[in-house]
Amino acid sequence: MFAEFARTASRRAPLYQRLAAGIAEDLELAGLLLHAPPAQRQPVLLFACVHDLLLRGHDAAGLRAHYPNLRDGAPPAGDPVDALRAFCRRHHDALVGLLATRSTQTNEIGRCCLLLPVFGLLAAEVGPLSHLDVGTSAGLNLLLDRYHYTYEPGGEVGGPSPVRLVCGTRGDVPVPAAMPAVVERRGLDRDPVDVHDPDQARWLEACVWPDQTDRFERLRAALELARASELVIHRGDAVTDTAPLVLAAAAHPVVTNTWVLSYLSSDERRAYLAALEECGTRRDLSWVFAESPQFVPELPVDDRDDEATALVLVRWRGGRRHVAHLARCHPHGYWLHWR
Repeated sequence: MFAEFARTASRRAPLYQRLAAGIAEDLELAGLLLHAPPAQRQPVLLFACVHDLLLRGHDAAGLRAHYPNLRDGAPPAGDPVDALRAFCRRHHDALVGLLATRSTQTNEIGRCCLLLPVFGLLAAEVGPLSHLDVGTSAGLNLLLDRYHYTYEPGGEVGGPSPVRLVCGTRGDVPVPAAMPAVVERRGLDRDPVDVHDPDQARWLEACVWPDQTDRFERLRAALELARASELVIHRGDAVTDTAPLVLAAAAHPVVTNTWVLSYLSSDERRAYLAALEECGTRRDLSWVFAESPQFVPELPVDDRDDEATALVLVRWRGGRRHVAHLARCHPHGYWLHWR
């Protein structure tokens, strides 16, 4: 898994690419991940646990100096894998505790760049929207109409905002001329993040890749915005608790998932899709997801061999389902290629 991560890590993550390659050659380091529950055994969880300890100020091995978001100036000479190895040995017990109890919580607001054009299409079709974000983490994607967007090409959307997002586009992306009307916003998560809790907010920061300093800075800005917004987030299960929230929505319900469904089992995913189908027989509903067909084979997509994230809109109108595979996109929202 670490070798595959090193092979596929983008050029925007050279530190994690180098660390993953080193971990793949070190059974002691790689074996740390076995302390995590089976569903959470992903390289990014170990990286997040290390990052969390660094953000707390633990750094006896000089590892912090290799993290671009935590240093000023150029990185030091030397192999970061050696520093990681020393760090993990010194903080072994703390890492084991985090691995056993934490789950990946990447509330990546860059994905709002993918959602906004679809919200614009839906608002033009049905009017005001009720947004239900399933797997919402801290609920930051619920604030999508309060961020400023630059689509290149495509233009700018939104007023002044402390959160500014940039997305490269190809094809005829329907960038909205104005923000769609979102009149109700609710989140649902098994273990929601309380933005007012410093430890929980820090964990969100820890899940950001340190090479991507822009993500780190805009996450902190979005957290400040969320603290002032008093978002409504429900603790619950996607399979059993989505339907009641959809059916109670004050306006046209739009359910969103962004890189969430891969954390459900195959049986859970099938049950979730069945729950949405049942909702669609009872009221008009829209479902927008940005997910990987390779990790979630149950999804209704056209091309299951494409490694890119798929942006798909599923509409239920008058009890009938319509699927539109809209775009290929970057998992963090850096680019959007409309089909």
